[in-house]
Amino acid sequence: MTLNTESDNPASRDVDKLPASDIVKLINAEDAKVAAAVKTALPQVAQAVDTIVQALSAGGRLFYIGAGTSGRLGVLDAVECVPTFSAPPQLVQGIIAGGDAALTEAVEGAEDDPLQARRDMRTRGVTAADVVCGIAASGHTPYVVGALNYARELGAATIAVACNPGSSIGALAAVSISVDLGPEIISGSTRMKAGSAQKMILNMLSTATMIRLGKVYGNLMVDLKVTNQKLAQRANRLVRQITGVDEDNAERLLAQANNEVKTAVVMQMRHVDAESARNLLTQSGGRLRQVIGHIDAGD
Repeated sequence: MTLNTESDNPASRDVDKLPASDIVKLINAEDAKVAAAVKTALPQVAQAVDTIVQALSAGGRLFYIGAGTSGRLGVLDAVECVPTFSAPPQLVQGIIAGGDAALTEAVEGAEDDPLQARRDMRTRGVTAADVVCGIAASGHTPYVVGALNYARELGAATIAVACNPGSSIGALAAVSISVDLGPEIISGSTRMKAGSAQKMILNMLSTATMIRLGKVYGNLMVDLKVTNQKLAQRANRLVRQITGVDEDNAERLLAQANNEVKTAVVMQMRHVDAESARNLLTQSGGRLRQVIGHIDAGD
């Protein structure tokens, strides 16, 4: 089996002879190819977003599953959905071969066990209502192959993200996202271009999904979870930007709304209390634009 991600890169054959300035220029030149490669897969990425939105709207969840760098990137994207979009922790989950220990150290052989993937998915309670997104730079990682096979048996929706054409996981998934990045600067070091491409794709999957689910108003992060001072300041700024109130009134609204930006905005724009604001948002599926879209700031 010939894998582009494992092949030799002619541009870097003498990289060990170069000064640091030339090494980083070479890495940067290869990195510059990543976005263009991802662009070729945008139709499939959009199809995957539609698949995820449909499942999550019906009560399902999104599971990323991978090994090594791919698994860590899946866990990272899942975890960041909570503070960024106030998504329940169970809505988007990352499963990595070797478990939590593999987030900070290599767990030898974990990626080669397809049966463990089944066990891990059973532990998480994956069902036919969910979406399983397998991530593997090579596209042939046995752990991820096992996960997608199990997902197919359950009847769950399946997505594959790979960095080699003709991948095993691509053949298993209903939606196959494949980017051909060519060889890495260091042969087989898929934490580099492949990792960057996977990060871009996962960013698009989760962000576009959350936008479609109403967790963004315009381009504003209105469903953020206020967990620190920086985010408290951002929440205040968002309320001011959308409603036109001053800083003190934004702080007052947020205090009454339990730091929920959308609730605070609806309170001001619709002249209602927090409970009524939440009810209006619930009726609109959490889509702020449907509640206040026709009202001008300061009205």
